[in-house]
Amino acid sequence: MHPRILSVATANPPHRVSQSEVRDLVRIMFDRLSGLDRLIAVFENTGIESRYISAPLAWFTEPQSFANKNRQWFETALSLCESASRTALQKAGVAPEQVGAVVLVTTTGIATPGLEAHLIQRLGIPLSAVRLPIWGLGCAGGPAGLTRAAEIAQNRPGQYALMVAVELCSLTFVRGDLSKSNLVATSLFADGAAAVVLGMPTFSSSADGPSVLGGFSRLLPNSYEVMGWDVVPDGLQVRFAQSIPALVEGELGDLIRDGLASYGISASDVHTWTLHPGGARVLAAYRDGMGVDKESLEASYCVLKKFGNMSSPTVLFVLARQMYQLEKPDPGSVGVLLALGPGFAAEGAVLQW
Repeated sequence: MHPRILSVATANPPHRVSQSEVRDLVRIMFDRLSGLDRLIAVFENTGIESRYISAPLAWFTEPQSFANKNRQWFETALSLCESASRTALQKAGVAPEQVGAVVLVTTTGIATPGLEAHLIQRLGIPLSAVRLPIWGLGCAGGPAGLTRAAEIAQNRPGQYALMVAVELCSLTFVRGDLSKSNLVATSLFADGAAAVVLGMPTFSSSADGPSVLGGFSRLLPNSYEVMGWDVVPDGLQVRFAQSIPALVEGELGDLIRDGLASYGISASDVHTWTLHPGGARVLAAYRDGMGVDKESLEASYCVLKKFGNMSSPTVLFVLARQMYQLEKPDPGSVGVLLALGPGFAAEGAVLQW
């Protein structure tokens, strides 16, 4: 018997911007970047129409210290975590005092004590709850956090587990960084939070989501420079390679297939893919390299179009769409929830619907 996803809920900050608004601002702020007219075409190829950010666009035109960015991250992130968590608990019919563990994933800000310590007390979760903060996995934090929460739920059958992922990617923007990586990042990244409630099947007769059979993690050797942060005086400076789609079709695709094989399944056995939409090119690489079906890709493309790439919560937005807005996958069918992140690595969760 495996833990089941009982509910998923999402939250976004109030500032919704169109892709064209961000592009026009970037054209002004990056006007000294060589080849800007050619590079800015990336905004048209992302598949994004709109997204949500944690401050008005004008805020990003002013110098912001690392301390100021991080302070805004903490306040906004905690608010979004609370909103998503309250909705997820309500959907699952779970009272806060029934939660025995909180797993909190983030990579875009720093706090000690972590967000989970504040969230537990805001929600009224028992102060004896297990706390597991996960930092540094970037986009891959969604599947990794879900898997860790499922493991805890499996080992504590009398309690529920709450997993929360929150990223405010916009607040990591470094105003003076005129690199191609920073320009590409501004064309993709956005802000949001997602919360998942997990429990053993005996706890609920009306669970909406799949069971979590387990997870897998695969590192691509010597690939540290593909994605990550460099810590500079103005904050967390993005490191972002353009080789990610090629990696999905090549070396990383082989590692993903190896992860699936550890559960005795192949890519052709997967009925429903829940994919982190790192960008339109990455999704196309999944289609070409892994044979991902059109129905699975629809959910990822839709989330990318409406919300952008929010890093770790994004794949949970895709899961929420599959659970609540689309036709449910066949009962008993195999699913895989997958994202890529710094390392460079693939993190996956094997599901049974």
